[in-house]
Amino acid sequence: MFKFLFLERFKILKSFFLFFILFSFLIRLALFIWSFSEISFSILNTIGVFILGLFFDIGSFSLLFLPISLLLTFIPKQWNGSILDKTAIFLFSGITAIIMHFSFVAELTFWDEYQKRFNFIAVDYLLYTYEVIESVQESYSLPLIISFILILTLLFFIFSSKLKSFSSTFSKTSSIKSRLPLLGFQIVIVLFFTAIIDNQDAEQFENQYEIELAKSGVYSFFSAYNANELNYIEFYKTLEQKDVFNRIKNILKEDNSKFDEGENPIKRTIVGNNNKEIRPNIMFVCIESMNANFMKHFGNKENLTPFLDQLANNSYSLTNLHATGTRTIRGLEAITMAIPPTPGRSIIKRENSKSLFNVSEIFNSKGYSSTFFYGGDSHFDNMLTYFGNNGFDVVDHKEEHRFEENIAGKRIQITDKESTFENAWGVCDGDLFNKVLNWTDEQESTGKPFFNFVMTSSNHPPFTYPANKIQKNENNSEREGAVKYTDYAIEQFMNKAKTKPWYKNTVFVFIADHNAYSAGRSELNVRKYHIPAFIYNLPNQQPKKSNKLCSQIDIFPTLFGFLDWKYKANWFGKDVRKMQTKDERTFISNHRKLGYRKNNDVVILDCNKDSRFFEWKKEDNSLTKIPMDIDIETEAISHYQSAYFLYKNGLLNSSNPI
Repeated sequence: MFKFLFLERFKILKSFFLFFILFSFLIRLALFIWSFSEISFSILNTIGVFILGLFFDIGSFSLLFLPISLLLTFIPKQWNGSILDKTAIFLFSGITAIIMHFSFVAELTFWDEYQKRFNFIAVDYLLYTYEVIESVQESYSLPLIISFILILTLLFFIFSSKLKSFSSTFSKTSSIKSRLPLLGFQIVIVLFFTAIIDNQDAEQFENQYEIELAKSGVYSFFSAYNANELNYIEFYKTLEQKDVFNRIKNILKEDNSKFDEGENPIKRTIVGNNNKEIRPNIMFVCIESMNANFMKHFGNKENLTPFLDQLANNSYSLTNLHATGTRTIRGLEAITMAIPPTPGRSIIKRENSKSLFNVSEIFNSKGYSSTFFYGGDSHFDNMLTYFGNNGFDVVDHKEEHRFEENIAGKRIQITDKESTFENAWGVCDGDLFNKVLNWTDEQESTGKPFFNFVMTSSNHPPFTYPANKIQKNENNSEREGAVKYTDYAIEQFMNKAKTKPWYKNTVFVFIADHNAYSAGRSELNVRKYHIPAFIYNLPNQQPKKSNKLCSQIDIFPTLFGFLDWKYKANWFGKDVRKMQTKDERTFISNHRKLGYRKNNDVVILDCNKDSRFFEWKKEDNSLTKIPMDIDIETEAISHYQSAYFLYKNGLLNSSNPI
């Protein structure tokens, strides 16, 4: 009955299958041992992880090796063993073997950074090969990795030759008709894994590490590629749109706000309390991957950030603020648009990322210049398109190999002469801040107030920075060394800024884009979304700590409240100072799971119209499943559904399109 599985023509495919399944098992075993301390070990779970993993490995194999199966099937019988046949089979086999072994090695480096199988980050990084290759080269020995991949490929060919796989494949004993059943069988498996099975079917365990181990890297990559933007209405729990809008309007209602007429439930005018607007310069610094727990201000004992701690202690500090996601562009989206995350990739990476309402529209209406600073090439992650077409000028370090992109704003280059040190992600933070200072001096001479948005990058793998700038003790990890350098660079920047004539009339805002580590045992690692955020040098404001639970989306509404501004708002953020206990909430998400936290209650909205409710315990960062609180679930759905609806229907577009 299954004789078609044993055709000699497909013997090379069988060699690939054995090699692929063996190495998939070895990778899973290596990651299992690597993460053993994080796993809730039980014999049944361990068996389940490896059986489910084998299931997904078979699906991955069917997807990855479909092209070579097509080739093996449709080369005519009379051409079997010909030069054309041998050339095609050897070429396809070589390329496929290199891709297979590359994926195995890449899984190890990806796990090292994210403790995840391939996901949307891997998909995004595929688009920016220059930065990724440079980063890998600076973090690992690239010649060693390439040599290892080539050795594995050579071993595969030796293994296949020993089994006489190639000689059997080139035999002339099977017609195309006799080969079709095996191809059809493989296509059925492919259709089964693309139409019926989903990557989230691996989520049969409570522990997130076990869930990731049960997945296949290749299958996870294909799944993430197909899910870069998820339709909220189709995949998530929804409510009647009219009811959602009414609830959101009620949630956002404040004494000093008046909603516009029309279908947009968040568009409103916010009026200052005293009608005494002040318009200082704004220097906004978004710090790459800065955990709250890196800072003594939040309880760290290692003195990694002495200067940032000093600043925070002399600022209005939002000590219970959380990032909305785990990527820089998700943080930039939340900060500039004050919007909860929508499922899939950040709006910044989507096709419709131009002429959207964002914070620059408010600044520009007040007569400010708005400028985005980035030490690398802002083409990465579509930052150039987003900022350059949403009211900002852009200052960055363009890579020579990239084409010039037309944007509505001006683009200013950080030149090679201005760079003393750079890595894959651009110039070091010290060089970036020097450019900010020089450019700000020019802005000051125009007489216009400035809004400068600075995105740092030194606290990012490969964690390299100029020598002899910090004291790194033997107990500090590479990451902690980068944290120390980031603190040093900000200290140098602030010391120089204090000598400038514009300093006294400048408010400085510091906030992280996201946390350095997002992996954990639970579905969403609540603690790992906690980030520092503080506003320094506010006029007539004494240092203060606010422990209200809030989000990145609230940072600019809070700043504008301090400045007593009247402005048009088309966002979900609120002035933290005006929040009552019932208003406190935060949004935490990954690519697919949308979390909403109130106090210690967490609701997670997931695909397939699913939702789960948990109690979060701060002491051990655990989530314990409890019966659903319908009111909190309704609030969560209202926020996420309305954010998606408004974006998809153009209701978050700018009032002054560029």
